Formats: sequence, structure tokens, C-alpha cells
Amino acid sequence: MAGFNRRQALLALGGAAMGSALKAQDAEAQFFAPNYRALVPEIFQGLSVPPSYTPNLVIGSGFGGAITALRLAQAGVPVVMLEMGRLWTQPSADGRLFAKTTAADGRAMWFKSRTEAPISSFLGLDVINRNIDRYAGVLDRVNFPGISVYVGRGVGGGSLVNGSMAVTPKRAYFEEVLPHVDAAEMYQRWFPLANSVLGVNHVDPAWFESSAAYRFARVARDQAHQSGFKTMFVPTVYDVNHLAQEELNRVPRSALAQEVIYGNHHGKRSLDKTYLADAVGTGRVAIYTLQQVRRIRVNAQGGYLLDVREIDDRGNVLADVQLSCQSLFMGAGSLGTSELLVKARDTGDLPQLNAEVGRGWGHNGNVMAARANHLWSPTGKLQSTMPLMGIDDWDHPTRPVFAEITPLPTGFENWVSMYLGVTKNPERATFRYSAATGQVSLDWRREQNAKSVQDLRALLDVINRKQGTIYRTDLFGGGRVV
Repeated sequence: MAGFNRRQALLALGGAAMGSALKAQDAEAQFFAPNYRALVPEIFQGLSVPPSYTPNLVIGSGFGGAITALRLAQAGVPVVMLEMGRLWTQPSADGRLFAKTTAADGRAMWFKSRTEAPISSFLGLDVINRNIDRYAGVLDRVNFPGISVYVGRGVGGGSLVNGSMAVTPKRAYFEEVLPHVDAAEMYQRWFPLANSVLGVNHVDPAWFESSAAYRFARVARDQAHQSGFKTMFVPTVYDVNHLAQEELNRVPRSALAQEVIYGNHHGKRSLDKTYLADAVGTGRVAIYTLQQVRRIRVNAQGGYLLDVREIDDRGNVLADVQLSCQSLFMGAGSLGTSELLVKARDTGDLPQLNAEVGRGWGHNGNVMAARANHLWSPTGKLQSTMPLMGIDDWDHPTRPVFAEITPLPTGFENWVSMYLGVTKNPERATFRYSAATGQVSLDWRREQNAKSVQDLRALLDVINRKQGTIYRTDLFGGGRVV
């Protein structure tokens, strides 16, 4: 991976032509010309040191940071973005940008000596995770005493490592969770706009029925229907036309080549190809990578001061610098943003932050489980890594569950049906700063998962009884079902 030390991102396009275009177009229409996206990854070029002062600074290049940068640029103001991870645009010596889930290397994980996949074993054997070189990989697993949280590292944040699902939440539940937000505006304006910019698309049902790569989903779907549940197709930001061509071997394979949690090269419309490409394409946004924000405090002259450490892709410290800005936008994810702000409040660096900062963190009710199918119900040797279907039991009166039908792409027949459940779990946790260690931790307790585990199992118990099947207990360690 030579050549990626101190890699940052900047596009110096723009000028009078773009300025005229910005004035001429409606703010919420097709705002940026498609040719800017066509230039990805060529539009991203390298800078080494961020400017010591910038009016508007965004921490993080995930969904929150990317949208913020786009809106600021759209308003005509310059933006500097600081990204903790690296820029993923250049394939390595093996010709691949990212590592396969079954052939992980240093590209897979953020400065770890061994991978830490959600599935920890198979048939009770430690054959999933493997030793790797310590490198600025694309996926990080932050381990707290009661929970481990996966986050994306790199330009594009979590969009680089997620499963591309793009579900618009059910309006009634949105209104329940966020009663003070104008739901009508969200559903009439902002959700459609986000879907458009992200390139959300839908699979062709006829192709889905014939695809060998989605046999695993059809098996789980049919069993759900036989057990009295309904299913639905899930919108995706993965290019479904590219997906179909992958199966025909007419384009490079990604979803059909075991690329997902460690990044996806082809097909996925991650933020570096959508919101960030559009933002950088204005000429007003510069993205600096491998920049770790370590401290935020009030600047006596106004605005904020940031202590920032620049590293290379092997973790070597290149520089410790201090940056200042007038307006600071936190887009470092639920973990990164909470950790920075809680520490700043409790050390007195940002004393005006109130006690609510760091409270109310939840894990979206997520829990995984897997079932063992009969030998006459094979799920397929070839499995796409991009989920396109889920069991929708959200209207259940006491235990609403949406169970994403997920693949287990081992490269061989495994007869496993696996699910990622989204449940309605009221449990919450708080980020707490320790003066003794100088670190921020999350006080989520394992027993707070009980509601989610109970609700997903209640759904899958029905399927097991109907099918005469059992849970897999060899995947999650310690003989656990979930």
C-alpha cells in the first residue's frame, strides 16, 4: 500500500463556471452535475497539513459529516473536513481495494493484530478470524465492557462497511421516536432527497427469483411465509444492475466476492461516490485524512481550538498540530462525537455543555441469530453480501421485529439462515469520562440486550417449530444462540 502515507483528499475544481451553476440551479434539485461523480476517485488528491485556521470545520466524513459539508458548500462557504481514517481509492498489489471477509489482511481492521468479525467461529472452530498486520484498516471494533460497536474508518465512514440497506423508517415509529421533528417535511422533502442523492434503487423481483446468489434469502423467505410472517424487499444503495452483471461475470465482482464488512469496491454507492463527491466537486470542500482529533476547547479569541494528531497508515505519528475554527460541526459518529464532547465537558474545555450530552445512547435494538436448515434446504454456495429482503413483523403488538435476512458467504454450502434483528429496545446507556484514565467509556450492560434477544427469538422460535429446525450455537462463541 505504498503511496498512501499522509493521503488526504482535495479537489481544486470549481471557479466561475461552478459559481454560475450554483446560482442558476434550484437548491434542492439535481444540484451537482453528474460529471463530478464520474471523476471519483480521480477528483481526490493529496494534501498533508490542514490549514491552521478555517471558518467552518467538520469532524468526520460519515453520513452526518458528509451531508453537513454538502449543505455548507451549497450555501457558498468553504469547509475543511478532518477524517480519522484513510482515503480508499487505490487498489493494492493484489489488484483489490478491500479484503474479502474470508481472506482478511491489514486492510480489514483499524490497527488490530487480529480480525474481530461478528461471527467468531464455525462448527466451534476458530476459523473465522485471522492474524493480520496492524494497519489503518477500514473497519474498527470498539470494545466496551458490556458491548462492542463497529464503526467505519475512512473517507465515507460507516457507508464503507455497511450492508447498503436504505430503509425509510415507518412514519408512525419516526413520530414516536422524534416527536419534535416535522415528520411531514421529512417524508415529503428530506427522505426523498436523501434517497435520490444516495442513488437508492430496488431489485428486480424476477431477477431475484432466479439469482443463485440470493437462494439463501429465498429459503428464509419461504420459511417465514410458511410460518405466517410477511417479508419485504429492502431498498439498497448497491447498484442492482451491477449486481446482476456480477452474477454473469461481465463486471468485477464485489457483492459476489465476499466484500462487505471490510469494504466494497464495486457496486456500492458509498458516500465517497455520492454526497462527498458532490461536496468536493464544488471546489469549496477539502478533506484531510488520517487526522485524529484529540481535544476540543473554547478559543479565547472566539470559536474553538482543536488538538489534532496526524498519523500515517502504519500508525506512526507525523505531527501534532493545533487548529482553530469559528464554527465546528461534529460528525464523528455516535461514539466519536460523544467521546469528544463528554471529555471536553467533564475536563472543563467546553464547560457550557449540559448534562444531557453523552446520555441516551442505544444500539438500535440490533441482535443477530442463526438457524440450522435441513439438508434438503441448501442456502447456496454463492451468496451475495448485500441483503435485499427482511421479515417484517414490526406491527406485532408486543414485540415488533424487523429481521433482515443476512448472508453467510463462506464460499461453500453451509445450510445456515442468518438474521440481523431490529427490535424495539427501550434500554439506553451513558458515556462517562474517567479522570483517572483520561478515557471515555460506555456503560451499556450485557443484560440490557435481553429485550432484543427475547423478541428476535420469539419470532424465530415460530419458524423453528414450523420447520422442525434448531438454532446454530457455534457461530457467536460460548455456545450462544445470539
